[in-house]
Amino acid sequence: MDLIVPVSQTHEGFYSLKHVHRDSSVKTSLGTRARARARSNFVLGYKTRFLAFSDANRNGCKRIEGPRKHRRNQVFAALRVDTFSSNGKLPHAEKNQHGHLSGGSHVSNSSSNIEEHESNNHIRRLVRNGELEDGFKFLESMVYKGEIPDIISCTSLIRGFCRIGKTRKATRVMEILEQSGAVPDVITYNVLISGYCKSGEIDNALQVLDRMNVAPDVVTYNTILRTLCDSGKLKQAMEVLDLQLQKECYPDVITYTILIEATCKESGVGQAMKLVDEMRNKGCKPDVVTYNVLINGICKEGRLDEAIKFLNNMPSYGCQPNVITHNIILRSMCSTGRWMDAEKLLADMLRKGCSPSVVTFNILINFLCRQGLLGRAIDILEKMPKHGCTPNSLSYNPLLHGFCKEKKMDRAIEYLDIMVSRACYPDIVTYNTLLTALCKDGKVDVAIEILNQLSRKGCSPVLITYNTVIDGLSKVGKTERAIKLLDEMRRKGLKPDIITYSSLVSGLSREGKVDKAIKFFHDLEGLGIRLSAITYNSIMLGLCKARQTDRAIDFLAYMISKRCKPTEATYTILIEGIAYEGLAKEALDLLNELCSRGLVKKSSAEQVAVKM
Repeated sequence: MDLIVPVSQTHEGFYSLKHVHRDSSVKTSLGTRARARARSNFVLGYKTRFLAFSDANRNGCKRIEGPRKHRRNQVFAALRVDTFSSNGKLPHAEKNQHGHLSGGSHVSNSSSNIEEHESNNHIRRLVRNGELEDGFKFLESMVYKGEIPDIISCTSLIRGFCRIGKTRKATRVMEILEQSGAVPDVITYNVLISGYCKSGEIDNALQVLDRMNVAPDVVTYNTILRTLCDSGKLKQAMEVLDLQLQKECYPDVITYTILIEATCKESGVGQAMKLVDEMRNKGCKPDVVTYNVLINGICKEGRLDEAIKFLNNMPSYGCQPNVITHNIILRSMCSTGRWMDAEKLLADMLRKGCSPSVVTFNILINFLCRQGLLGRAIDILEKMPKHGCTPNSLSYNPLLHGFCKEKKMDRAIEYLDIMVSRACYPDIVTYNTLLTALCKDGKVDVAIEILNQLSRKGCSPVLITYNTVIDGLSKVGKTERAIKLLDEMRRKGLKPDIITYSSLVSGLSREGKVDKAIKFFHDLEGLGIRLSAITYNSIMLGLCKARQTDRAIDFLAYMISKRCKPTEATYTILIEGIAYEGLAKEALDLLNELCSRGLVKKSSAEQVAVKM
């Protein structure tokens, strides 16, 4: 999405506009920080029999034997509840009068310099090859011998560890560098601070800021400010800005744009405009990114006409709107149904010489497909190459979804083939859309065929892909094939979730394979997932269809013991099950009692009574 650009000093386009949550409760001191790091560190009262699912017998529901009671009394007995409720230390070394470390043996300066040069080159090679751990060990041995490491090679090592999330190892490299007698520059510190920020360790980043041996630059502060603002910590960001000003490191346009974006989200555009005035007063001119942030904020506040006026006034502010500016307005027009205005804006863009991007066309295609205007969306798609834009998967996906929604599966598959013929390869979202529609249409065999082709097409299925097909198979009575898919996804390292198992439980229960359904039910419990009433209801439906209402009532008791509140569907399943066993009068009495207690609505009770 072209509204997002990485935080860098050479920035183009628009800053990240992802939603963040405010965290106003966080307090921090920006003064001297300690160098030491913190170490991480319905109970039921049944008056009747109690249901027990033992490990020894998971295929059925056991209950303590007692005199046979009427099922009506059994249900109410189940409802009687009390509540629902590395050492890493460097050897001591002394510096001589020239500032070099003294080793155990005397060697000439030229020989020492050659060795250091070769050692630093070796570290660089190891880092380039991704052998970070070997690079770290070599650095330790190098310093142990009294050699001074090169700042550039150590910075590369720090960057490498930060990229793979090993920030503590990166910090250790910095410590070794500092203790060796070398002086890290601001770039080295910035790499470490950036690594901490990307890992969400903002407190550690602030500690590095406090102990820097060189003056931080604007990049240092912008990195920290972006992380604080993305975390909703605007107040703390303002404190960092004050510290920045105290150290006479003056904010640039990126600094202000970061803060303006955060202020728009937290306090509104009105408050953000005060920051715009402040930056102008300090001789910092807003750029197109700054104005894009403001226009986006105005649109999010529902003031589209003001945003359009702002767009038209931008040249008078000494700044020309770019394609991203127009895309922000265009998206807002489409989301509010102002299609005529969107068409006019597109014409204005072309007249002004502002070339539309792929995102521009994707916004229009997405809107038209949501409105069911697939023909017009295809027209837009076909015009894209004339404007120098090549459609991507996000251009085709709305069309495929639209065809699937209208149950035009032939057209959907046709456009899938068109995508591939144009060297636009479908992504997993494309395939998931198609598989969902095929399964809903009962064409599970075609869905399986496509699923089997995914890996060969370089598109690996994800959990939702398998869940879609497993659910489709379960609904058409092909649970054995669904279970084979379950085994396949496990072999590929995908972990089944509640949706996977729930689909199988429902399918097996419908097919009358209740004991097998109960086994999968227990597998679900083993995942530590709190099951919903829908899953319990599936088992009870299967038991009632098998004329085993005794076990179904026991399952109701177990359901309540697990603090899962029965739904109206739970009761109607049991009532219909009792009637199905030929006990219509008892079922009707139970229905009336449940209705009088408000557990079954009168309208539902009438529908059940008609069935009986």
